[in-house]
Amino acid sequence: MIQITLPDGSKRDYEAGSVTVADVALSIGAGLAKAALAGKVDGKVVDTSFSITKDSALSIITAKDADGLEVIRHSTAHLLAYAVKELFPDAQVTIGPVIEHGFFYDFSYKRPFTLEDLALIEKKMAELANKDEAVTRRVLPRDEAVAYFKSLGEHYKAEIIGSIPAGEDVSLYKEGAFEDLCRGPHVPSTGKLKHFKLMKLAGAYWRGDHKNEMLQRIYGTAWGSKDELQQHLKMLEEAEKRDHRKLGRELDLFHIDEHSPGTVFWHPKGWTLWQGVEQYMRKVYQDNGYQEVKGPQILDQSLWEKTGHWDKYKENMFVTESEKRDYALKPMNCPGHILIYKHGLKSYRDLPLRFGEFGACHRNEPSGGLHGIMRVRAFTQDDGHIFCTEEQIQSEVIAFTALLQKVYADFGFKNIIYKLSTRPEKRIGSEESWDKAEHALAEGLKASGCEFTYLPGEGAFYGPKIEYTLKDALGREWQCGTIQVDPNMPERLDAEYVGEDGGRHRPIMLHRAIVGSLERFIGILIEEHSGALPFWLAPMQVSVLNITDSQAEYAKEVAKTLQNQGFRVNLDLRNEKITYKIREHSMQKLPYIVVIGDKEMEAGAVAVRARGNVDLGVMPLQDFQTRLANDIATKA
Repeated sequence: MIQITLPDGSKRDYEAGSVTVADVALSIGAGLAKAALAGKVDGKVVDTSFSITKDSALSIITAKDADGLEVIRHSTAHLLAYAVKELFPDAQVTIGPVIEHGFFYDFSYKRPFTLEDLALIEKKMAELANKDEAVTRRVLPRDEAVAYFKSLGEHYKAEIIGSIPAGEDVSLYKEGAFEDLCRGPHVPSTGKLKHFKLMKLAGAYWRGDHKNEMLQRIYGTAWGSKDELQQHLKMLEEAEKRDHRKLGRELDLFHIDEHSPGTVFWHPKGWTLWQGVEQYMRKVYQDNGYQEVKGPQILDQSLWEKTGHWDKYKENMFVTESEKRDYALKPMNCPGHILIYKHGLKSYRDLPLRFGEFGACHRNEPSGGLHGIMRVRAFTQDDGHIFCTEEQIQSEVIAFTALLQKVYADFGFKNIIYKLSTRPEKRIGSEESWDKAEHALAEGLKASGCEFTYLPGEGAFYGPKIEYTLKDALGREWQCGTIQVDPNMPERLDAEYVGEDGGRHRPIMLHRAIVGSLERFIGILIEEHSGALPFWLAPMQVSVLNITDSQAEYAKEVAKTLQNQGFRVNLDLRNEKITYKIREHSMQKLPYIVVIGDKEMEAGAVAVRARGNVDLGVMPLQDFQTRLANDIATKA
């Protein structure tokens, strides 16, 4: 007999060698057996057909579980490939992984797929799912699997399997007439796949290499229930309305030009927004013990060799040459900060030493990965580096976390997710130093009152890190802030300080960022606020409109008075109907529109409309100024 321990701690005995996950689910209840998508045996997710051969802990996975959603999406990717092969037999399948909120599958086909094809494929997927065909697994030796897929004309699959070490077995999953290479697990039958939708078409190079063939990628989403699918589609619809690229055009903030792909052309209003973010962050530096520095844009190849970037990151760097010396545009600011740190002997009394820089960086991102101002090749970071001792790490984490929380709140973000990435399998440094660093980060978060999750093995090879992730109004997550422990780069670049004992010691370097890339953060801000930015950030804060020419001089006085108070004001004296002017300025999502007619002019007052067509009525100009000043002070 073997004993199965269930999640509630109860135990059940079964005959050895004859029990599967599905059998256990059925023994618990017919309802659970029907809902079962997979099982988790001793922490590993397996098919419901998996045979349990020893005493084990088991949980039955359904669509309500995160693992169940993963299995649904993985299986729906196979269903997509199945449907494509049914409709387009000459298409070759390549890879189809799960991604956030869904999946994709890449195909090689003689012509581009169309949106009409996408609709046909989705319809065929539904037909195949309704057949409720069993999904079965078999195992083949590698070479036999290669020969099998070659016989099917699936040369990409054969190439993938051929890259697996000789002598290993591979697993295949079959549903109806379609069989695919996969580690699994999968749903027990296609009838479990009911709530999915194909989303879009894109191009993708085979194995991500631009030298290879361009494949066709089909994206889809899949969920455990109809309600979840509808909620997701509604969120995507709202996200499309908030798309920073669309709003950037409509609000005349910036554009991307083919003459410089992956870089941003900031228009006057967009640059005003940029400056609002930068100047705010500059004040944050000044008020929290950071010294602002500025490093050069290009640095010699030898420096990047010392840091290890030349070997590991060269393909993502822009390189140049002068007088037979090779240089690179900096992809990050850290080496430059160490060179500044090393300029002059440092004492333990100087630590912690905090440098901050609005450093322009360049990274040679693939063109297919560029996305508006969210993913670019030229960007500026609110980059900071703290040089400290091991004993100072925890206090710096506490101070940084409090600072980050305030900054995010001022920008309108209250929901922050905290994650601690710990030592990876391949790492440098002693276990003792890793213990101290991980303990300091964890205790810093605990002292800050932050609930956090661990990401085991996700730290850099030289040190652990905390990731600070924003959750926006649509529930999307954006990882922006980070603080990372690095004893490695000070070692590589020979940074030192004189300790209390008079000896030379290596400082710890803490890489930290709050908003990260300013370009990306501004894109997030635009989408979070749907272009209706808070008053203190709005590129244009007030528009002053006259009804007729007789109020023009008073309108000029009002605009000038507000401008002298430091507010950003637009004066519109055009000979247009006031309703037209109000509508036009409202479309620009301005916080306030001031309308001036004869009554307002005679009373020395203004008629005020707040964003959203909210009529605030007529008020003395001084009262309006007080309101604006309060909006600035409270970051309203």
